[in-house]
Amino acid sequence: MPVPLTEQELHNLAMNIVGKDLEAQGFEFLGVNSKLKRDPQFVALKDKDLHFVVVRAISYPEDAHAYDPVLIQRVKSHADKFEARTYYAGVGLGHGSDYGKPVIKDEEYTMVYKGIQQIL
Repeated sequence: MPVPLTEQELHNLAMNIVGKDLEAQGFEFLGVNSKLKRDPQFVALKDKDLHFVVVRAISYPEDAHAYDPVLIQRVKSHADKFEARTYYAGVGLGHGSDYGKPVIKDEEYTMVYKGIQQIL
């Protein structure tokens, strides 16, 4: 019987995708928080600048690149106190053969990820 990933498992998958992207861009992690509803997920350094990255796993039909402006402003206000830059990373996740269906444990998945978006 197919078992869909839980909300926490989807979040962890999204964090792994974003974490690998950040590493490839040369970010150095100072803090990583994989608990749901605890923001930001990544606190990282790059070029001596501090960066706060909020990660969300998004399921179809929601837009992976649209973020909650209230949440992002709260994180940005916190980041500003540390002179940190704020980013949003939405990762759309769906089943491997049909993006509109849930991700199933131990099966292929489809991903929509355009990288981190800086919040100005």
